[in-house]
Amino acid sequence: MTNKWNDKSWQKDFLNMKSHSHADAKLLMGGVKGLKDAWRLGVLHVEYEKLKKIQDQQQ
Repeated sequence: MTNKWNDKSWQKDFLNMKSHSHADAKLLMGGVKGLKDAWRLGVLHVEYEKLKKIQDQQQ
């Protein structure tokens, strides 16, 4: 499995899936600036994976 760390396609997809707080939207669009941002982005990615799985099961 290869991982592209600069791939932001999931972030754009996640922005369109649901509404986000201003801080989360800024993080998803602008990227990580520090350790706290990296942790939060990881949490958002897990949430994205859960929503994507549910969305795929409904189709």
